[in-house]
Amino acid sequence: MVSRTYCLAYLCYYHLSFGFPSFRLLSDQRWNTKQVLHGRCSDVSCSGRKRTWMCALLQNLSLYGTDIAYVITTSTSMRAIQKSNCYHREGHKAACSYGDTTYMLLFGGVQVVMSQIPDFHNMEWLSVVAAIMSFTYSFIGFGLGFAQVIENGRIQGSITGVPADSVADKLWLVFQALGDIAFAYPYSIILLEIQDTLKSPPPENKTMKTASMIAIFVTTFFYLCCGCFGYAAFGNNTPGNLLTGFGFYEPYWLIDFANACIVLHLVGGYQIFSQPVFAFVERWFTNKFPSSGFVNNFYTIKLPLLPSFQMNPLKICFRTAYVASTTVIAMIFPYFNQVLGVLGALNFWPLAIYFPVEMYFVQKKIQPWTRKWVVLRSFSFFCLLVSIVGLIGSIEGLISAKFG
Repeated sequence: MVSRTYCLAYLCYYHLSFGFPSFRLLSDQRWNTKQVLHGRCSDVSCSGRKRTWMCALLQNLSLYGTDIAYVITTSTSMRAIQKSNCYHREGHKAACSYGDTTYMLLFGGVQVVMSQIPDFHNMEWLSVVAAIMSFTYSFIGFGLGFAQVIENGRIQGSITGVPADSVADKLWLVFQALGDIAFAYPYSIILLEIQDTLKSPPPENKTMKTASMIAIFVTTFFYLCCGCFGYAAFGNNTPGNLLTGFGFYEPYWLIDFANACIVLHLVGGYQIFSQPVFAFVERWFTNKFPSSGFVNNFYTIKLPLLPSFQMNPLKICFRTAYVASTTVIAMIFPYFNQVLGVLGALNFWPLAIYFPVEMYFVQKKIQPWTRKWVVLRSFSFFCLLVSIVGLIGSIEGLISAKFG
């Protein structure tokens, strides 16, 4: 079972930021673990079987998309380490150009092995390591941005942001930025996963509320500091990723260390997002084919110098195919900001806003046209508009990056 310290580390790792509204709506509820199977909406909570399946589908697609983003981000950080060393040796004007494919394949190979971790409950150590790495590179990014502002002696940039050639281009950039910001809200897809693994007493929802409040404060602090000081340091030349876009060249060893922390963070993060998908699919196959040896049989394997372990044919095949597919898609669309924008826009409204609001209405028996009903409906509609324009801008950016 998951400890409360682990729960806090878990949530800090998940970049809760402004997921506050959905956190409040979800964590106020006391969940039956038979209804909440690895984060899926229950029929009661979502007011019908169709909504239940839609919620589960969107959540699994969101987890899958996040793993694709992690492949891209990890390869970008690995390449940044090589570029940083090249710039240090050859000078900042050197043509230090390296591809992503090799690093993506390497990361995929590591994940194929790590994907055989048995289940969600055996990943406490992985989440703690990932949280430590996340804190480390966040502190480094914050510190480097702050130091650059001090060195400049003034704040770069302007209140209107990066200029564009036309109003249309500016709108596309704004829309894409909304999608990127929305990607900071993935926590609702994992909150019930974590809550379902907590032991009680005290009640799981109370533990979650305390841990989530602390995590929201901490991650919001880092988001604002890194984002604001990064733009204040470089203005309109601010890279999409401060630690890989080479706003900073020196100290090169610190840039290398920060990117190494990102890699270790995402190695663990990939597994934490993929394990719920593994559990969901494998449970479905087990129920569908109860007499299949391929699905249900386990075989003991003993390798030299390693303890014996059990392997299941379905797990080996499905998990390997899952990792391979995320790696291939990342290789086809290796565009960091654009992919994050698309994923953020797709996930934000349905998973972080719509379903939590609907679940809250049902469980709290909120009557139509009451003040709370009107406020939450208005909030949901506004967030839907944000998701739509964010998706449009991010898709346009993705197409331009691929074919432009």
